[in-house]
Amino acid sequence: MKKYLNLFDFKQKVDYKTEILSGLTVALALVPEAIAFALIPGFSPLTGLYAAFILCLVTSILGGRPGMISGATGAVAVIFIGLILELKRNFPGIEPETILNYVFATVIIAGVLQILAGVLRLGKFIRLVPHPVMFGFVNGLAIIIFMAQFPNFYQKGTDELLSGSSMYVMLGLTLLTMLIIWGFPKLTKAIPSSLLAIVVVSGIVIGFGVDTLTVADTMGPGESIKGGFPPLSIPQIPMTLQTLGIIFPYAAIVAGVGLIESLLTLNIIDEITDTRGSGNKECVAQGTANILSGFLSGMGGCAMIGQSLINTSSGARARLSGITAAVMLLVFIMFGSGLIEQLPMAALVGLMFMVAIGTFEWASFKTFGKMPKSDVVVMVLVTLITAVTHNLAIAVLLGVIISALAYSWENAKRIRARKRIDENGVKHYEIYGPLFFGSTTLFSEKFDIQEDPKEVVIDFKESRVADMSGIEALNKITERYAKAGKKVHLRHLSKDCIRLLANAEDIIDVNVVDDPTYKVAVDKANA
Repeated sequence: MKKYLNLFDFKQKVDYKTEILSGLTVALALVPEAIAFALIPGFSPLTGLYAAFILCLVTSILGGRPGMISGATGAVAVIFIGLILELKRNFPGIEPETILNYVFATVIIAGVLQILAGVLRLGKFIRLVPHPVMFGFVNGLAIIIFMAQFPNFYQKGTDELLSGSSMYVMLGLTLLTMLIIWGFPKLTKAIPSSLLAIVVVSGIVIGFGVDTLTVADTMGPGESIKGGFPPLSIPQIPMTLQTLGIIFPYAAIVAGVGLIESLLTLNIIDEITDTRGSGNKECVAQGTANILSGFLSGMGGCAMIGQSLINTSSGARARLSGITAAVMLLVFIMFGSGLIEQLPMAALVGLMFMVAIGTFEWASFKTFGKMPKSDVVVMVLVTLITAVTHNLAIAVLLGVIISALAYSWENAKRIRARKRIDENGVKHYEIYGPLFFGSTTLFSEKFDIQEDPKEVVIDFKESRVADMSGIEALNKITERYAKAGKKVHLRHLSKDCIRLLANAEDIIDVNVVDDPTYKVAVDKANA
């Protein structure tokens, strides 16, 4: 409990200038993305901005990973499209305000589920994600970030590309932004290059009156990011089983997608900063932030790898940068909307292009021909699924499943048996490799029951029974020997295996010195 209450590590050296300037850069980068993600399901820009402020602030204070940034995300926004369609099917003619109430309730329930995941310490299961899946996730996310910038090269409200001078200006300002971000750190790191690039390009556009796409152009007619402090929004929906039946599945998906994306981002930032965050603590923080977001007119969200990388690449390592980003975002909403809406999208597009380039694991190309083919397939598949569907949770889950199946297949082929007959005419089968659900068929094929002598010894000194399928395979093989009127002895099994075997007393020689003590993975109900 003390670890959870220790929000700020006062022993940590904090570079206040770096943290504050990095937080300001992140706040500027949060604005267009929060607006864009809010527009995906048709919400107002303020719904996304409020979510970004609340999530960034709460997770920066309570989260398990200092320096990681959370906010409104596309992965969560896409889920609400399905919820809205479901609501319209069940309630024809439903008002937009009522839809928002259902959305806020969904976000609150998702937050509760995320807190439960943290309390039950489920965050540790992110360790089950193999490295090829991590590579695929990061590469797919980099492609998403990169491709998401191309709509800014289209004429407002049309499907036509910018042409002539408009396109040249957009490309020129974007390339200038990227050049500053790439080149300025080679001169000095006193100021975050991302912030400098935004300031320089914005100064050129505003100072010289350059006609180019701005943040204001990304919003609909009459819309603005100007607002006050997030208003309280207690969801006004009927508390019925029908309501729960509609929103709970979507809340579970929001919770799952949010945690997967957040915990994977946490692992990535851990590697970059060579430190270790707390997955369970992050689950609780994400849940708390989403509950508050639902009650304060926000659409919910999760960790943002793009903004997190902007933050860490600027040198931020403490909680102050995230807190600064959240506070500055609220300042923009309440007092600086006019200035923020004038920011050129070219500066923000250039920034996100550099984030995408930095996010992509270019080293993954070196793994081709060096990694096992199954790992390469998993990495490419996760990348493609992430990039095409934008569904990070499905991509990661499929990657984990395929990796697990490939691992099981490889281990299933490793089981083998060395056979010999001793001076007393007893045949010995010395088993090598794991006995589990994937290897039981090969295990059974090792024995020649009809031709074997009257007495047989099966030795598991170099093997291990891993699950209930292995236990069942042992039961079947002993039954087959019993039907043939032959005696079989099983040696070097753990006490756990002996207890689970149906006819253990009749067939097992127990060696109290050499027998191992491992446990068999089995449901307690079956034990």
